Amino acid sequence: MSAMTTESTASPEPASSSAGHSRGGHGKSLPGPTFLRVLNSEVIKFRSLLSTLILLAATAVVMVGFGALSAWGTGQFASAASRDPQAAVRAASQGGDLAISVPTSGIAFAQLILGSLGVLLMSSEFTTGMARSTFAAVPKRLPAFTAKLVVVMVVSFAVTAISTWAAGLVAVPILDNYGLKLDLGSSESVKLLLVNSIYVAAVAAIGMALGTLLRNSAGGIMSLVGIFFVAPIAFQLIPGDFFKEARKYLPGNTVEPLTAAQHVPDTLETWQAALVLGAWVVIPILIAAVLLKRRDV
Repeated sequence: MSAMTTESTASPEPASSSAGHSRGGHGKSLPGPTFLRVLNSEVIKFRSLLSTLILLAATAVVMVGFGALSAWGTGQFASAASRDPQAAVRAASQGGDLAISVPTSGIAFAQLILGSLGVLLMSSEFTTGMARSTFAAVPKRLPAFTAKLVVVMVVSFAVTAISTWAAGLVAVPILDNYGLKLDLGSSESVKLLLVNSIYVAAVAAIGMALGTLLRNSAGGIMSLVGIFFVAPIAFQLIPGDFFKEARKYLPGNTVEPLTAAQHVPDTLETWQAALVLGAWVVIPILIAAVLLKRRDV
């Protein structure tokens, strides 16, 4: 009887040891997907959506179209200035090369389209319910958020740069008809292309932050329009030194001091404009990342 008792009490030990081995060998949590895999999945998701391709194509068409239209308008203005002394005075008051900014004449519309794309890239995750599957596959959430941010900023930069270059190629023969020269390889042209491409990528990042914070496509796009289009006009119309000074710190007003050959009056210094634009990107992104980590899907 005592032998049976001893045998029965001893028998659970191997089972316990086996269970412990199972927990040690199979109970460990599997490592999550690497960042490169998450980035690859976001790239696949990005290019598989028809809406994103349409927005990217629309950006290119708008940039090239406005480049051609601006080249024609600049040529007409230069032609009128050669015949009209008053027009010549107005042309001289603008200073610099009139043709140099022609390829970037559609940037205002490019920032709206690609900024909206940034909003939709994140807000659509919540409106369609895809966020549940996305964050189930990437429980830490931040790798997926970072991957989306990298994709939208790189694509926005590339599309803006290529579209600006294409707009310049279209504008060159039009300007030649009016005796105006545009050198796309000059340092000033390259500077305009790079700075404006970085700026549009920054706008797309801000848009993505708004889409993450609001989780609503319409609300995010309207907030983007308010920041970049409505606020500058409102601050200009409202009297007072405060609004005049505050207008300089809006993100849309940082491009001019960053691209100007010389300091423009009533604008920030170049280094100040760079810091302000960087703050407009970094602060919303950090807030969006923190709230994405803490809020329920």
